[in-house]
Order: sequence, then C-alpha cells, then structure tokens
Amino acid sequence: MNRQERRATAKQSPKAAPQGLAAARSLEAAKQGQALFKLGRYAEALECFNLFARLNPDVAPLHQTRGLCLQRLGRFEEAQADFERAIALHPSEAETHKNLGTLHSRPGRMEQAFASFDRALALRPNFSAALNEKARALWSVQLLDQAFATFHQSLAIDPGNADTIWNLALLQMLTGDFERGWRGREARWTAPSLGLAKRDFSQALWLGGRPLDGRTILLHADEALGDSIQFARYVPMVAALGARVILEVRPAVRRLLAGVSGVADCVDRSSTPSLAFDLHCPLGSLPLAFGTRLDTIPFAQGFLSPPPAERVKAWEDRLGPRTRFRVGLVWSGDPGHNNDHNRSMALHALASLLDCDVQFVSLQKGIRDQDRAFLRERSDILDLTDQLMDFSETAALVCCLDLVISVDTSVVHLAGALGAPVWTMLPLNPDWRWLLNRDDSPWYQSMRLFRQAKRGDWTSVVDRVRCELKALSSAWHSRGRVGDERANHPTP
Repeated sequence: MNRQERRATAKQSPKAAPQGLAAARSLEAAKQGQALFKLGRYAEALECFNLFARLNPDVAPLHQTRGLCLQRLGRFEEAQADFERAIALHPSEAETHKNLGTLHSRPGRMEQAFASFDRALALRPNFSAALNEKARALWSVQLLDQAFATFHQSLAIDPGNADTIWNLALLQMLTGDFERGWRGREARWTAPSLGLAKRDFSQALWLGGRPLDGRTILLHADEALGDSIQFARYVPMVAALGARVILEVRPAVRRLLAGVSGVADCVDRSSTPSLAFDLHCPLGSLPLAFGTRLDTIPFAQGFLSPPPAERVKAWEDRLGPRTRFRVGLVWSGDPGHNNDHNRSMALHALASLLDCDVQFVSLQKGIRDQDRAFLRERSDILDLTDQLMDFSETAALVCCLDLVISVDTSVVHLAGALGAPVWTMLPLNPDWRWLLNRDDSPWYQSMRLFRQAKRGDWTSVVDRVRCELKALSSAWHSRGRVGDERANHPTP
C-alpha cells in the first residue's frame, strides 16, 4: 500500500471520522458562541464556549472571551480564572490584562487592578480602552484629578470613543460641571458598554432652540425608572413653550407621571407606533435642552401632585392607628444595575436601626432570598409591598409616612418629587446626581444625604442615621408630631 492509499484509508477509518466531525462541531460552537456573545446572550454563548474548550483547552482567545462572558453573568471568580489562564497562555496580550484589571477594580482590589492596567499599558502604550478603565479606577479611589487627566489622555488617542466620553461626562457631572457633562452624556447612544439602542424616529430630535408652539412632542424614557421620575420635572417647562406633550414611560410609573403638569397623554412604549407627533426628545436629554446648571435645577421643591385622597386613606387604614413615627425602608435596588454591588446593602445591615422607637414600613420590592428570612423574623417591619402594584400606589403609601430612609433607588426620586422627607444612604462613589461633599441635594429640597466615609462601610452610615432617627422619634413622641424641616436637617 502506497502513502496515498494509506492516507485515504486513514480518512475513512472509524476512529478518524468521529475526531474530524468533533473538531468541526467544536469550531462551529466557537463561531456560534461569538455570535451569541455579540447579541448579549451570555448564558447561551457560554455553553458554546464550553463545548469548544473540551477539545481546545489551551486556546488563549477562548479563555479571554469566556472570561468576559462569565463576567457579564456575574460569575466573577470563574471569570478571573479564565483571564489568568489566558495570560498564562499568551502573556503579551494587553487586552486580557486590561480585562483582568477591570475585574479586580469591581470589588475594590485596587492594587491588583492598577498593576493589571499598567501591564496592559506597558504592552500597548496607546491603549485608549485601558486608559479609560484606569481612569475609572482612579475615580473609585477618589483620585479625581488623576482620573480627569487619564480620561483626557485616552481621548487624545481616540477622540471619538463614546465609552470614554460617557465616563468623563459622568465625572464632570459628579463634580458639578453640568455644561460639559450634559453634552457628553449624549454619547450614551453609541457607547458599546451601555448597549442602548437609539430610537429610530422619522421625526426630528428636539434639543432646544426650535419653536414648539402648536407642535406635538414625544418625550420618551431612555434610562431607569428613577431617571424618568427625576427628569419628568421638565415636562411643565416643555409644555410652557406651547407644545402638546406626549410622555412615554414604563408601565410602573405611567399612572404616577400621567399627573405631571403639562402631560397631555401618558403612554407606554407599546402605544408609541400609533401616535402622531412632530418632534421627540429623550427625557435624559431635557436638562441639556434647557441648559441646566446647578443653580437652575427646576422644581426642586417637588413636582408631583399629591395622590388622590381616597388612595392615601386606603393606605392609612392598612397601616392602622398612628401611634409612632412612621419610617419607610428600602435597602436594595435592581440587582441588574451595574453598580448594585456598591449602592445596595443586605437588610441585616440595618439591624441596629431597628431598635429605634418607630414604626418601620417596608417599601422594598423584589426582596432577595437572603433578606426574606431576616424580614420574616422582624415583626417590627410592616411589609405590605404585595399591595404595591405600581409607583402611584407607592406614592400614596409614602404620603402616610413621616420619613423615607433608602439606598440610592427609584424610591428616593419618588419621595423627593413628592416633596416628602427622605434620607438617602450613598456609597463612597455615588452616582453623578448626588455630587460630592454635601449632605443635601439640589434636585430635591426634601432630601438629606448620608455618605460612606470609606468603601463598603455601611455600618458608620447606619450609625449616623440611627442617631438622627432616635432624636427625631423622641421629638415626635414629646410633641406628638414633627415638621418636615425637622426630618431634613441635622439635630442640634
């Protein structure tokens, strides 16, 4: 048998054929995984990558992409192992060092994070994405001047990078530079890290400067529920320019925001295709359209009308006689939020607060499994949240309370928009809207801010809240009630 015949026989052998078929299937799985990853279908993509890995365990790009997939799924330890394996196989790949740095910075392993970013930049000095991530890490440890400089360094290399423009804008907003910040926030539509889809309207975008008299404008929600509430304050201003305003928001806040002054029609997204309008504007772009500065924020005293009296009375009846100071509690937000690990806390972190002589009322929707057992053991927290069908019901309940204490969630925007007393507990690195080094908010006059002094330290925040609440409760019992201003300024 000659060599050619032996090759033909080998191709046809029972052993060789399955191996070739398995390899082909493995390669196809990798291609499908990449396509699914680009679509954001990470769990399905991971299954494909795992199939590829069975025959190809030592392929560095596999571990790199699978690590990203695991990171998106919140499986951070597995993601770290994949990144480290990719680096072991291909140590000169700057992208992997950058990804590992981002992963380290999330839980605050900053020494490891900066080491990874610096390795990435040593391998690729003009790596704008690594500079962007390093700037975010500098920001997280409050090195703001260095963070600004590093963002600008990244933009000097890649001036049109939407992710960097977006991140720089958030830092500008946090430090009070609204003029540049609002402009930079418009990069949210093209920033790959945000995954927002710009609405494809044939009607023109309105950002101010164009007459609205006699025209119909669609103002549509483009961010989270709290943002919709916060920026609904601009609706009366748009209507005052002569426009008929259609407000499009998510169903959970539709009934609540339908009552904002100037709203002609309030719809959810499913109704929009059938509507006739002349112009449109995202709610999050209205501050830019009106050139909002720190000293020109409108309706900080509140802009939501009180809920109907019969709905408030229904909640008063559910709560029973008012024998103690009533406090609403929220301790966690949407677990899918990219900063939830910083802004939310476990319910047991509030344990020391619960010995205050007040009536606690849960406003917490979406209770997590680890909090549910604790809540069942605490009969001193009244939980009627199964009757909170939407934010208009939550508004009616808030109007029965003396104070709301919450982490940074949509409920604080609701309370502030109602002009109700609210204490907001913030992480060390807060969202841009809460600014820095102040215990009040220019967005909501009825709000006080309680900030972490160091990363992850909720204990000191809760201790300060507890001290203030005890004094407030004592004053209420001695006088029978206490005014709103008492709830929103420190006790002497």
